[in-house]
Amino acid sequence: MEREGRAVGAASGELVTIGEFARLSRLSAKALRRYDELGLLRPALVDPVNGYRYYDPAQVEGARLVAWLRRIGMPLSRIGRIVALDAGAAAVEIRAYWARVEAETAARRDLAMYLVDHLSAEGRAMSRIPGSTGSTGNAGGTGHAGGTGNAAGTGRTGSPGGAEDTGSRGGRGSSGSGAPGGSGVLGGPVAVPLAIRCAALTDTGAVRTTNQDAAFAGPRLLAVADGFGEGGAEASAAAIESLKPTAWGGGDGALSAADLLNALEDTADSASRAVRDTVARCADPDGSGTTLTAMLWTGSRLGLVHIGDSRAYLLRGGELFRITHDHSLVQSMIDDGSLSREEAASHPGRALLLKALVGEARSAPVAVASRPDVRLREVLAGDRYLLCSDGLSAVVDEAELRAAVIAAEAPEEAVRRLVGLAHEAGGPDNVACVVADVVVAAEE
Repeated sequence: MEREGRAVGAASGELVTIGEFARLSRLSAKALRRYDELGLLRPALVDPVNGYRYYDPAQVEGARLVAWLRRIGMPLSRIGRIVALDAGAAAVEIRAYWARVEAETAARRDLAMYLVDHLSAEGRAMSRIPGSTGSTGNAGGTGHAGGTGNAAGTGRTGSPGGAEDTGSRGGRGSSGSGAPGGSGVLGGPVAVPLAIRCAALTDTGAVRTTNQDAAFAGPRLLAVADGFGEGGAEASAAAIESLKPTAWGGGDGALSAADLLNALEDTADSASRAVRDTVARCADPDGSGTTLTAMLWTGSRLGLVHIGDSRAYLLRGGELFRITHDHSLVQSMIDDGSLSREEAASHPGRALLLKALVGEARSAPVAVASRPDVRLREVLAGDRYLLCSDGLSAVVDEAELRAAVIAAEAPEEAVRRLVGLAHEAGGPDNVACVVADVVVAAEE
């Protein structure tokens, strides 16, 4: 019967059987049946009597596209959206998907290198102890979600334990080009206790009527979040609230590097849940969410949690380094050389995020929901950190940021200067910024 169906299709010059179409498209008949069930690739005709599927040869290109997208690991649900688009829009979606894959691969690479360095350092330390087996154990913190309005304030803390670094590295996916101290090992304690002086400030800007940005600076947490969509203000506040010390278990004692890494993973999950739950309660949840860039301080280490295009910078030795990597379409195009930084400023897709904290419903300007990146940072006395939303970084270039951050005597002065720069550049968006100094605790 199959052979007879093939002959009929070939003779008519119109439809072909599933077997012939499988040969033309290089997809198995089993895969074609599956794609039909999922609505990815419907037959042109299904015989109402015997249920045989017949395809139009013009469907071959679409079928091959499905096959190619499966080969790069794209989920079927996303393939379904892409095959319904025109060629140009489909190309944008594929680029966004692959940029996300590369970003997540870079984050896994950083974690793998951290584990290699951490375990190597543990091995060296344990080998110096007679009779040691070199075994270690990890413990994780827990968190819970909460939600408040936008927060801004100042804070300071001093605690025993200092900065340590036994193997830092920088990279495009983690700490930016040339940035010191990426996700390296934060090893044994040092003698000098450190403290943080910090300040936070948010501003509506000169154009917007509401403020969806949030900022927080406290003894254990530095954070900025840039909300978007109908529930953006609630999402940004919920993300930061979920990271506060009472949620992630940051007590008075310093966490070990292994415990901090586990705590970061837990708080990243907590932030995702908090935003998802908060957005679900909004009148129009579709397209609502937030970016998040936060640093958690344990008294001797900083843990970084990052997703979206808000940024973190480090001022060290008079140089300003960007230590986060934007999860955006234009950043992925800059990375692969198809777009210059000058062209990116006016690119029509500059608002498209590849990763952000969103609810269940997803639409532009976010390509996909995902977990934040987490990593550990080395800490040195004299460091100054800047966290900001794109309401600052998108309108003020890094040379001006560096000059303002250097010129300010204290974090409170620095955040006021930075918000002022955003206003001088037209203030087209909400602004959130946090500045924190790492100082010797005795100076407090």
